[in-house]
Amino acid sequence: MTMVRTPPPLPVRDKAAARALSPMLNRLAEERATGVLVREHGTLYLAEGRVVHAESPLAPGLDVLLTAHGTLATAAWQRAATAAEGPLLAAELLLESGLLPAGALELCHLDALYDAGYFALAPSSTPGRFHYDGAPRTGPLPSVPVVALERETLRRRLQLHRLWPDPAADTAPLIRADPLLPRDTGPAPSAPAGPARRTPVAPRQRAVLDRVDGTRTAADIARELGRQAFHTLVDVRRLAAAGHLRPLAPVGPVPTAPPPTAPEQARNLPPPLPPVTDPDIALLKRLRDALEAL
Repeated sequence: MTMVRTPPPLPVRDKAAARALSPMLNRLAEERATGVLVREHGTLYLAEGRVVHAESPLAPGLDVLLTAHGTLATAAWQRAATAAEGPLLAAELLLESGLLPAGALELCHLDALYDAGYFALAPSSTPGRFHYDGAPRTGPLPSVPVVALERETLRRRLQLHRLWPDPAADTAPLIRADPLLPRDTGPAPSAPAGPARRTPVAPRQRAVLDRVDGTRTAADIARELGRQAFHTLVDVRRLAAAGHLRPLAPVGPVPTAPPPTAPEQARNLPPPLPPVTDPDIALLKRLRDALEAL
């Protein structure tokens, strides 16, 4: 009797792992790691596998969100930042001193965390680096599970894509565009083509459009307005979809003329010198010959 051996089942890839924005971050969450994850566009602070703080050069910090609209006096934040190490400890100091209501601080803290976390989890060209450190800790401010931060980041990406699929305006300097002129920025294939229709600008978007000057980026405008960077991106993409602004095209290198070919080099050479027919030289030659004959 012949025995037939059943082959082992093929391994099934974890669908959740395939959708992970950062496999390293998910591994750190599983091992309940504490430390700092540095990525190309931002930094995530972990305590026992949860995100307690996030920073990104593309997003306003907690200090901007607290002081821009009068929630906290700028001088009060500066005193707390001088007395504490880092914005998270400064916020806890303000909470303990009673200068901020707990609800307002928690709301601004979560807004800043999700805002910077969105950029920190953006696709990067360099690998992330994690530094194990006992400094980050779970304090009175709320922390966020890694899965919640990734889920919110994916939701925000999808929202921006539906508004306007070309992400060039997210990071480039912005310039105003005439809504009646055809778009010349090379939109994404799924973007509508042809001239943009004139649409009214809401007051919130008007504040963004008024600061478009060819040098400011969306992140610069968000800091000036004291708004979350993601909410500013929503306004920027809506304005881009309506044809009110577009990203400034990068300036490439000045083209140089190609080196001349061999025929061109031959044509550019100076004409050859004419043969020497100076009579003085001929006379000197005859004198030399006569002297040699003596």
